[in-house]
Amino acid sequence: MASNTNAKPAVGRLPPLNALRAFEAAARLSSFSRAASELHVTPAAVSHQVKGLEDVLGVKLFHRRASGLELTHAGRVCQPKLREGFQRLVEAVEQIRATGAPGTLSIDAAPTFATKWLAPRLHRFVAAHRDLDVRINASTRLIDVPRDGNRVDEGQPGVPAEDADVSIRFGSGDYADMRVDKLLAVSVTPMCTPRLQQAGRALQEPGELRDHVLIHDNVPSDDGRVLWEVWLEVAGAGRIDVTHGLRFNHAWLALDAAADGLGIALGMPQIAAFELAAGRLVAPFKLRVPLASAYYVVSPKERSDRREVTAFRRWILQEAQRADTLR
Repeated sequence: MASNTNAKPAVGRLPPLNALRAFEAAARLSSFSRAASELHVTPAAVSHQVKGLEDVLGVKLFHRRASGLELTHAGRVCQPKLREGFQRLVEAVEQIRATGAPGTLSIDAAPTFATKWLAPRLHRFVAAHRDLDVRINASTRLIDVPRDGNRVDEGQPGVPAEDADVSIRFGSGDYADMRVDKLLAVSVTPMCTPRLQQAGRALQEPGELRDHVLIHDNVPSDDGRVLWEVWLEVAGAGRIDVTHGLRFNHAWLALDAAADGLGIALGMPQIAAFELAAGRLVAPFKLRVPLASAYYVVSPKERSDRREVTAFRRWILQEAQRADTLR
């Protein structure tokens, strides 16, 4: 039977991968010693691998001169393709790792929101998305400065972190080139330990606050004034010195100080809901002064449609609307 002269030859068996790798490194670095250092073997092992490769291929790949290695014509021809091939192998392995690894979701949040609001509820999201690796970062950069431009304690202005998939930001909601969803409108009212109300010093009228230590935090008022001053003015409490008292750079520290009996904090009932429900804090007055600033869910537009981001956004917006969030 006549042979088929048009048939393509079978692909030959590849030389050992280690030998090809040794040649590629030696050719790229022009040295057996440097190639050995990169591959974590001895120079003799690299030389042996290259010699074996030359024997298998039947061609010389290097001229071994006193001044160092010099590629032969055959070596110069094959080296670029081998380098490209090994780079493709590296990329393929990284793709396999990325495909097999669980998805990640990085969340930046203002510290008080992360501590008092998000953390007690996050178990519900994690339980529903066990395939996600959730990473939380608390940052004061996510608190806007007052409109007059003055800094408030240690709050630092800035856009949500570039490497965050989602940021929970407290401020105006005006963040260019971002997807923004309003999460939570807030108000403020005085809060204190229930022990104070039971110790014969119960607060009946706002004016009585002059006899207590006022606790301050880093939450800015809408017009840049001290937030206590704004609340007392709306309450018609008269002149009370708001320049003294305890000062904290995080609102969650101010709430904890109030729960420990160190004074009266001006806090957000929406954020302190768990402490109020558990009886660690009480709100002596019905008056709640709303703030123009609010909490927003913010994400870069190029990431806003990612499966993980969409799932978290849907969950947290629903969570904010729940009537029984303390359960």
